[in-house]
Amino acid sequence: MNQPVLKFIKKHQLLTNGATVLVGVSGGADSMALLHFFHSIREKWNLKVIAISIDHQLRGEESRSDIEYVEKVCKNWDIPFVWESVNVANYMKKKHLSTEVAARDLRYQCFAKQMNVVKADFLALGHHGDDQIETMLMSLTRSATSNAFSGIPVKREFESGWIIRPFLCITKASILDYCKDTEIEPRIDQTNFDTSYTRNFFRKHILPLIKEKNNNIHTTIQHLTETLHEDEKFLQVKAKEMVNELVVFDKKNNTAVIEIDLFKNYAQALQRRALHLILNYLYKQIPKGLSYMHEEQFFSLLNDKGGNSHLDFPSQLKVEKSYGKIQFHFKGSILSEDLSYHYLLHIPGKVTLFNGSVITAEYPKESCDQDPLSHDFLLDEKQLPLHIRTRKPGDRMSWKGLNGSRKLKDIFIDEKIPIDERNSWPIIVDNNGEILWLIGLKKGKTKAYQEKGIRVRIKYVIGNK
Repeated sequence: MNQPVLKFIKKHQLLTNGATVLVGVSGGADSMALLHFFHSIREKWNLKVIAISIDHQLRGEESRSDIEYVEKVCKNWDIPFVWESVNVANYMKKKHLSTEVAARDLRYQCFAKQMNVVKADFLALGHHGDDQIETMLMSLTRSATSNAFSGIPVKREFESGWIIRPFLCITKASILDYCKDTEIEPRIDQTNFDTSYTRNFFRKHILPLIKEKNNNIHTTIQHLTETLHEDEKFLQVKAKEMVNELVVFDKKNNTAVIEIDLFKNYAQALQRRALHLILNYLYKQIPKGLSYMHEEQFFSLLNDKGGNSHLDFPSQLKVEKSYGKIQFHFKGSILSEDLSYHYLLHIPGKVTLFNGSVITAEYPKESCDQDPLSHDFLLDEKQLPLHIRTRKPGDRMSWKGLNGSRKLKDIFIDEKIPIDERNSWPIIVDNNGEILWLIGLKKGKTKAYQEKGIRVRIKYVIGNK
C-alpha cells in the first residue's frame, strides 16, 4: 500500500521534509492505518508526528475505550498523543444540526485548536477512495450543481496549514489488508453499521452494486474529482472577479444589488457561481431549504422581460427585481423597514440623512441653478422654515409647464425609481406643505430670479454609505 500512497503524495505535493503532521485518529481501521503509515515514513521524511483523538460522548464507555486504545498504541510507537472530549448532543440541539454535522463541526474545531497549539503544518485525515465515491453519490442526491462532483479535496488550506488526505487513492479493502499485514487490530465502531445514517446506507446498499460493475471505480472517481476541482478553482476565481466588479454589498444591512444588464453580459457558468457567492455572503451558513429550484427561479426572474417582481428564498431572504436591478435583502432589513423621516432645514444649515447624503441650505450671493442637485428658491417669510421629509400618501406637486399637479407615486414610476428607494427619497417642503423640490427628479414652480423675496440655495450631496 505504501507505494501508491507515496506516489499520490508526491503527485499532489502533500508533504514537505521536516514538517509537523497532526494525524486525526479514531481507533478505526482507516485512521490507525494512516497513523502507522506516518509512523513508518517519519524518519525518512524527518517528520514530527502527533496523533489527536476526539471523544464525541455518543457511545459512552465504548468511545472512552477507543481513546485508551489509541493512547496505548501511540505510546508503543513513540508518538505524542492528545485528545479532547466534546458534547455533540448539546451542540446539535443548540445549533439544530444532525448528529453527523454536529460531530463534524466540533471535531474540526478541536483540530483547528490543536493545529495552532502544536504549530502543525499538516492535518492528515484517513478518508479513502470509497469515501470519495460515497460523498459524490450523497452530494448528487442533494444538489444539482457541479460542486456535487467536486468530492473530498485531496488538499485544502486549514488554519495556518493544510488538510491532506493521502489515502484517497486507495480502497477500504486495501486499508484492511494493510492492517492485517501490520498486525493492527482496529476498534470497531458499531454506529458504522447503522444505516439510518446516510453515509452508512450508501456504503452498505449502493457502493457494492457499483463495484460489481467496476471494482476500480475509486480511481475513475478520483481522476474525475481532481479534474473538476481544477476547473472549478479557475471558474471560482473568475466568478469572484465578476462579483467584485458588479455586485454592490451593504455589510451593515446585509444586502446585495446587481445591475441586470451587466450581470447578463457574463457566461451563465459565471452567473451561477456569482449567485452562489452572493448567497454565501448573505446567508453566512446556507439553509437546508435552499436548493437548485431556487437557482432556477432566480434565472427565470433574471431573464423575464416583464416588470417588477420578487422571489421568497428560505430564511426570509427576498430577491426583488425592479427597474433593471435585482436586490437581495432579508425581511426586517433596512430595505424592508420604515425609512420615513422629517427634519427642519435651517438657513444656513445642513442635515445628514441616514445614508450619508447631506442637504445644505445657504443664502447665495448670485443666481446659479443649472446643477440638477442644486436649486435656488425665492421665498417669503410665510414659507419658512423649510422641511426635509419623505413622501406621504396622496403627495402631489406641480412644476413649470405642467397643467395642474401630479402624484409623487406616478413621478417615481415614470422616472423608474426602484420601489425600495421611494420611501426614503428626500423631498424639500415649505412650511405650508407645498413640495418645492423632489430632489434629483422634479423642481417645483418657484419665484426664482425675481427681484423680491428671500433667495435660498439648497444643495444635495450624495452619500457613500
